[in-house]
Amino acid sequence: MLLIVIAFLGGVLTILSPCILPVVPFVFARSDKPFVTGRLPLLLGLAITFALVTGVGIAGLSGAAQLNHYGRWVSLALFGVFGASLLFPALAARLSRPFFGIGNRVAAQSQMRGTRFQIGSALLLGVATGLLWAPCAGPILGLILTGAALHGATWATAAALTAYALGAASSLAVVSGLGKQALDGLKRSLGLGERVRRAMGALVLLSVTAIGFGFDTRALAQLPSASTTGVESRLVGLLGSDHAQQPRTLKPHIQRISAKVPSALPVEGHLPSLDGAESWLNSPPLTSDALRGKVAVVNFWTYSCINCLRTLPYLKTWSDRYRNDGLVVVGVHTPEFAFEHDPSNVKRAVADLGVHYPVAIDNGYKIWQAFGNQYWPAFYIVDAQGRIRYHHFGEGGYAEAEKVIQQLLAESGHTMQTRDLQPIQGAGAQAAADNPNVESGETYVGYQQARGFASPEDLRPDDVAAYTVPSQLQLNSWAFGGKWIVGGEAAVLDDAHGRIAYRFHARDLHLVLGPGVNGKPVRFRVTIDGAAPGDSHGADVAADGSGVVTSARLYQLVRQHDAVRDRTFTIEFLDPGVQAFSFTFG
Repeated sequence: MLLIVIAFLGGVLTILSPCILPVVPFVFARSDKPFVTGRLPLLLGLAITFALVTGVGIAGLSGAAQLNHYGRWVSLALFGVFGASLLFPALAARLSRPFFGIGNRVAAQSQMRGTRFQIGSALLLGVATGLLWAPCAGPILGLILTGAALHGATWATAAALTAYALGAASSLAVVSGLGKQALDGLKRSLGLGERVRRAMGALVLLSVTAIGFGFDTRALAQLPSASTTGVESRLVGLLGSDHAQQPRTLKPHIQRISAKVPSALPVEGHLPSLDGAESWLNSPPLTSDALRGKVAVVNFWTYSCINCLRTLPYLKTWSDRYRNDGLVVVGVHTPEFAFEHDPSNVKRAVADLGVHYPVAIDNGYKIWQAFGNQYWPAFYIVDAQGRIRYHHFGEGGYAEAEKVIQQLLAESGHTMQTRDLQPIQGAGAQAAADNPNVESGETYVGYQQARGFASPEDLRPDDVAAYTVPSQLQLNSWAFGGKWIVGGEAAVLDDAHGRIAYRFHARDLHLVLGPGVNGKPVRFRVTIDGAAPGDSHGADVAADGSGVVTSARLYQLVRQHDAVRDRTFTIEFLDPGVQAFSFTFG
């Protein structure tokens, strides 16, 4: 019941997320319609479509992405017609004529004919809105999706998803109601009803154009990176008491989802096939059958993910501690960025990170999909009979996970020797985050997911453009300086002495960087509040701020040792060609 309530609240909170802004004009354009026949069907159509499209994703249907992709264009076309009908009354009359004809033949009572058409058209517009809005989600929807992936589609999952959709529709109903009051006031005081209707039509057409050409994505990049994620995460926290760090995910970001450790561990499923790996490192190919009789920890990770890196000290230690007792740790490297698809990059990273247990190269996401996984990092603990008995997404929960390992090893008949277990600690980027002082979140530099961009110039996707850093940056805003080509995934420096500045609040700052396409190293210099970092330099930077990008990976650029406060980080690249992907903090 608590999950359903939290799901509803999560849906309500989506109205505050920047990603919802492009669909608000479509809802606002119906504000002058009666609630029962004009606005309620739209909101119901939105909720139903939202739930159905997301439900298709839960069911794992291969066509889900295509459905949403094509549905987006169908909905834009529908809204284009809708906007034009608001702008041009003659067009509205012509378009409505055949529908009224059908309604006249179908309706049994003449007084219901117009009403049925109004309800049907509003419902259809709601369906279109739901198709546009389906990608907008947050941590709570991630919780629902993850539960379905692990336990299958259940009545609880369906109820939570429906509650989430109804919560979203409710928040839009408030916006629509406020819009109606504003429109009624204009009509009463100024008699501008016809002009307002046409203005709404123009606004809808403008929104359709903006979304169709991707202008909405560029505009959202200017908004602050802070969103409802923190509020949602605290709601999710009501469902568990452990303190995992936020995992990175193909689905909505979540703060934590972790199984408790009951006295009798449940069976969550069976170990799927590992045959989808493109290749293996540190081991010949492993199969599910080959792991029978062993307790296995299957860890999904990608080597540039800071959350994944901070879990490695625990995974490596467990492998060393319990290898002789029957434990096998299996890393499944499933890439996020393009450079992580290169097996040679992964092989180098595995060696540099000191990972000696087997690692599957899952470039095709086949093992990822077989598990129904959606998060980096994630690990599943499998017993000697090949049954999944425990899972954890994100950082944290290590003590509980180690207890599960010990319990399953004992169940399999392995007698572990008494030993003193030393605390596990990581160094450099693998050290645990300073969670109480982290007020900045992961920030992508590519325009597809960019937030908080603060250069005074407009972001120009896939084109060479000159940018400047403003004299003042707000917290969690950032800017380019110099000539950059901003792509969907990364930004590439087109000329020497380009800069990126970021106003942040955290102990650690990391940036995923890569050399130019020719692999030539790129020199850089880091400053904090305009001065060399000194003792606050990261593992990949000298005290004077100098460093070199030699390979595509995550670089730790700042680790503060004094009081954490708002600071302005600047990195200047002395050579052209560098690729910048994303900031993370700790």
